[in-house]
Amino acid sequence: MARPLEMLFSPLRLKGLEIRNRILSTGHQTFLAEGGAPGEALIAYHAARARGGAGLIIVESARFHPSAFSDSPELIVCDDRCIPGYRALAAAVHAEGARLFGQLSHAGRVSKRLRGGLREVAFAASAVPDHRFQTMPREMPTEMVEELVAAAAAGAARMAEAGLDGVELLASHGLLYAQFLNPRTNLRTDRYGGSAEGRLRFLAESLAAVRRAVGDGRLVGLRISIEEREPDGLEAAEAIEACRALAALGAVDYVNVTLGSMAGQAGSVHVVPPMDIPPAYIAPLAGRMRAATGLPVFTAGRINQPQVAEQVLRAGQADMVGMTRALISDPEMPRKAAAGRLEDIRACIACNQACIGHFHTGHALSCIQNPVSGREAKLGAARPAAAPRRVLVAGGGPAGMKAAVVAAERGHRVTLCEAGPRLGGQARLAELLPERAEFGGLVTNLERELALAGVEIRLRTKVDRALVAALAPDAVVVATGATPYEPAIEGREEGHVLSAWAVLQGGANPGASVLVADWRADWVGMGLAEKLAREGHRVVLAVDAPHAGFNLQMYLRTTWLARLHRLGVEILPDMRLFGVGDGEAYLQHAASGEAVIREGIETVVLATGHASQTTLERELAGLGLELHLAGDCLAPRSAEEAVYEGFLAGWAV
Repeated sequence: MARPLEMLFSPLRLKGLEIRNRILSTGHQTFLAEGGAPGEALIAYHAARARGGAGLIIVESARFHPSAFSDSPELIVCDDRCIPGYRALAAAVHAEGARLFGQLSHAGRVSKRLRGGLREVAFAASAVPDHRFQTMPREMPTEMVEELVAAAAAGAARMAEAGLDGVELLASHGLLYAQFLNPRTNLRTDRYGGSAEGRLRFLAESLAAVRRAVGDGRLVGLRISIEEREPDGLEAAEAIEACRALAALGAVDYVNVTLGSMAGQAGSVHVVPPMDIPPAYIAPLAGRMRAATGLPVFTAGRINQPQVAEQVLRAGQADMVGMTRALISDPEMPRKAAAGRLEDIRACIACNQACIGHFHTGHALSCIQNPVSGREAKLGAARPAAAPRRVLVAGGGPAGMKAAVVAAERGHRVTLCEAGPRLGGQARLAELLPERAEFGGLVTNLERELALAGVEIRLRTKVDRALVAALAPDAVVVATGATPYEPAIEGREEGHVLSAWAVLQGGANPGASVLVADWRADWVGMGLAEKLAREGHRVVLAVDAPHAGFNLQMYLRTTWLARLHRLGVEILPDMRLFGVGDGEAYLQHAASGEAVIREGIETVVLATGHASQTTLERELAGLGLELHLAGDCLAPRSAEEAVYEGFLAGWAV
């Protein structure tokens, strides 16, 4: 009888290189590079995943030619200055028993390519614009294509000199190599276009040059989107045929199969798929590539649990599984899984807030559940307390839960009091939004951490001055959260107005026609609009921002906007609610100041933010207690800030 997770933890041998298991951290931008090279932060980040048991780590894509440079903190392999950093990274990863590959990439047309605030020239296969960055590229001269082939080889040689085990070229997500493969974006008439063979030539020559540069002892791989899912994107038959041709040439040792394109909104959601997309949804397509080419295949796409990864391997859909966000959330996931401690894994919930969300705002990667991610060099493991203390945590939302966990892990005796009947705070409301049930995993994971840390939990226990006096703690963490903020609304007594919480908790009657007043421009307004539309209400979403989801990570926003469009939700941007009447909502355009009246509105639902709960903080002021505040009681924000501040509070007591 096969053992659980037997295939996942079986070694994989590729051309003489043995990888200890089938768990892969795919190449992903961290924005942790320092001076274009791996530095202390990036090395500590990847070393943590290697220490946690990952089999193979592919470090993020490096720019190998100046035509791809921007001001972003990315890896650059255009000269030998990168070698010491890569060498230190390889040594750190190898010391923990994992393998390390490098990655070479060029964005081509899929880039704003900002330098010093200016948009520089973007070079591509042909002058075909993208539909995400609104970039009109310049066709790359033939001599420049040849220059890039040599540059890819030179970059790969530097990675080999640094001791990496392999190099992967990026033809995924509509990037430059994919633009050359695609007959809709490659309109060239020179030898790098004009036919399938011509369109393949740039990639084939680059792979051959890389092979010569790294030698026979290292692997050469290709990452490719089997479908780009854009109107002008690469199609499955084209991607498969290109890989079949490369296999016949012996150009690659494996194919790393993904999905989507960065060149448009429809395809970009697949780059880092959010929680509304099913786990392992790319795996069947990867299986098609494996069957068609006979090559070893890697794949990814919402594979966030070891059991799911095992199923992909057993189905013959892949030889290795990318579990990148799972490792961001819990670097120790492989070791926990190998030991049978599946319940102890901090499962990724695909919220995309601090991983790709940070990248899109130009900040270093992290994780809302694991604030140490991306900060390993600064935070590392929790410091043991010099002496055990009695710590009281007031509030059982994400901030209070994380504070209690960290304080207890450091050796303190921790009591967590929650006024309500359940832990979780607003995360319990967030999981009630459509396609957001997985957000509840944040609470499930924290509950497990509380149990493992031995925290005493008291539900239905409101912390006040008397309770603090009775328990006499050495330190108090105040994490009392927030309540709905309801602005002054003219004529409220004449209209039907509900809070977002009331709608989510059930029992409210929204009526047939609803206007959602969305001040936050994030999950809440869009989620309420979708929920009500699904239930059969006519919905207008009035957003006090340039567009719905203005404060959301773009991949989540894109897929959510698509669902609202299909449901017929009317979206009014730049609208502030100032009054209601009998069957009417009174709005004001945020920029022009002009009044907008919407008739036929039975109910107005307020998604107008929150107000901090500061009562306990004021009660305890002046008592000489050691107080630490975390989360929404400081200022209403998101679960990411709550967990991060809870972590810091647990460190500080």
